[in-house]
Amino acid sequence: MASFIRNAPRRYGDVVESIGHTPLVELANLSPKPGVRIWAKLESHNPTGSVKDRVARGLIEDAEEKGLIRPGQTILEPTSGNTGIALAMIARRRGYRLRVVMPDNVTPERTQLLRMYGAEIVYSDGSLGSNGAVAMARELADADPSLYMPYQYGNPANPAAHYNGTALEILEDLDGQVAAFVAGLGTGGTLMGNGRRFKEELGDAVKIVAAEPMQGEPVQGLRSLDDGFIPPIIDIDLLDRKIFVTNRDAIIWTRRLLDEEQIFAGVSSGAIARVAVRIASELDEGNVVFIVCDDGWKYLSSGIYTLPVDEVENLDSTVWW
Repeated sequence: MASFIRNAPRRYGDVVESIGHTPLVELANLSPKPGVRIWAKLESHNPTGSVKDRVARGLIEDAEEKGLIRPGQTILEPTSGNTGIALAMIARRRGYRLRVVMPDNVTPERTQLLRMYGAEIVYSDGSLGSNGAVAMARELADADPSLYMPYQYGNPANPAAHYNGTALEILEDLDGQVAAFVAGLGTGGTLMGNGRRFKEELGDAVKIVAAEPMQGEPVQGLRSLDDGFIPPIIDIDLLDRKIFVTNRDAIIWTRRLLDEEQIFAGVSSGAIARVAVRIASELDEGNVVFIVCDDGWKYLSSGIYTLPVDEVENLDSTVWW
């Protein structure tokens, strides 16, 4: 067994040092059976409000250790928002510039946060989703060798941030008792890093489950592998199951998290919660853990948090608010 993280510090000399050690909260109202406990890992408690703080720190510190970046250099990265925001905060602390490529249909809060931290934004065609941002960023990097692109989709430092951090925190908090782990299929870092650690520690006793959007469903922060791009860090064989979700699922369950558990989460977390509850319904006992990737502050302009319940239930799955 691994040496779990114990006695996590509560005082830090720098905001970057405070990344991680996020709360694990039981959601008793969503559990379908008395013997099954559902736990939400609240990554919104990171400094910029998302799980991507872990990844951004890992990407930058890995590049620094390898001598790949120097003070004043410009970092370039494709993002749907959260990784860019986290990179912007850390880059500003460390003396780097940041340029992000982001779909033009993300919520305005993400744009505001990026600009607040001093990032330069290049917009890609929103209809192409994150794949379009990746393609544009690659073109920009090829055209300008002075740029450094960490490339979260293919950088082992992404899953390593979870393998060495998130997973150990969960194992510590649950005394190594995890029956299932559920995360969204995005870059693959959260699933791969946590999944590999859990499989090493618990073997087949734990199931690693991905929440994947159906092809053509615009669930921000998640991706369908059927769209034609599989991030290089993803090892499909590590997954025990993939369960498809829709944009409507994401919105309905985001509201259920808020209305039934008072968890103010972003929409990808709603999709993940839906899958976690389904997995919990198939078990007789055990702990089901899922990742709440971020909170709802970046999505307030969508209006979904104040929609009447009947309007939420009748949403068109193909329309992004």
